[in-house]
Amino acid sequence: MSEVYAVRRARLRECCNAVGSTAALVSRPANVRYLAGAAPEGAVLLLGSTEDVLLCAAPPDDRSPQTRPDDSLRLHVTAGAGADPAVAAAGLAVAQGVDSLAVEEHHLTVTRHREIHAAAPKLRLAGVAGAVEQLRVVKDEEEISCLRIGAEIADQALGELLESILVGRTERHLALELERRLVDHGADGPAFPTSVATGPNAGRPGHRPTDRRVEEGDFLSVCLGATYRGYRCEIGRTFVIGTAPADWQIELYDLVFSAQRAGRESLVPGTACRDVDRAARHVLDSAGYAEALPVRTGHGVGLEIDEDPQLTPAAMGKLDACVPVTVEPGVHLPGRGGVRIDDTLVVRPEADGGPELLTITTKELLAL
Repeated sequence: MSEVYAVRRARLRECCNAVGSTAALVSRPANVRYLAGAAPEGAVLLLGSTEDVLLCAAPPDDRSPQTRPDDSLRLHVTAGAGADPAVAAAGLAVAQGVDSLAVEEHHLTVTRHREIHAAAPKLRLAGVAGAVEQLRVVKDEEEISCLRIGAEIADQALGELLESILVGRTERHLALELERRLVDHGADGPAFPTSVATGPNAGRPGHRPTDRRVEEGDFLSVCLGATYRGYRCEIGRTFVIGTAPADWQIELYDLVFSAQRAGRESLVPGTACRDVDRAARHVLDSAGYAEALPVRTGHGVGLEIDEDPQLTPAAMGKLDACVPVTVEPGVHLPGRGGVRIDDTLVVRPEADGGPELLTITTKELLAL
């Protein structure tokens, strides 16, 4: 993997050179991990003019491959309690003869910026914008493999829950059980706080589980994700509790399913991100649910659960191959509940079979 990280750092160095900087300071944890193989707490990465250095406040825990930095990097542990690795990195940059340092200004705090300037007053700080985030958009096959395994874990945890007795249990209890099952099956942990929503809460984006108990006739919406070797996936499904769904539940579910299918089928390299959103949104909008729709149809996933690209009405840019995204349209009707269907997929060319579905739990409307 050292060669992979070296190539990533070389690509970032090209971005920095384009804005007149011969060195860069990377401080956002997910970006540090992407470039260095691990991101110990508080660590920063210096891409220097003569060598690259990972600076930490304490020696990293390297007992696991997931927490072991790239062996080709020099490791520098800052001396003194409370010493800031970012400030120390600025000093190392000056020692390497650097006069312009590109920083992640969208992550660097004002206080940290001032401390760096005080420690190295002759060092010009330039912006590198979201350069690393853009490098992270297209995944290599090793990254996609991690996402695929995470999706398998999430599918397995959800499938086991559906085989258990649900009526009478609280949203909070079910969410905790799902997160336990994720870890039991090999996940690092949940990719985000698990959402379980029943009855009038079902279909509500970002719902935090409550003590409401599952009742006969409820919609039950579940959204969970697994983190595997740092990579995060997402799956969401909606079910009906009881022997037979009501007519309005079948109608709403079929509509959201159609919207989700339209979004999935539009995941082709070269498609505008806004067109993916438009494909799913049009189905629901045409049925009169414009006011009940979420602000976006999906988003990228990877080392963070919410990455670029964004699949929104105003999104810029086009999809590339090997970009993992979610497609998660839904409708929530206040006081009644709703439906959300959420998959993680990888954009693939039609010649390679089209979008690769990572989360494979059935999307049939099951009565549990």
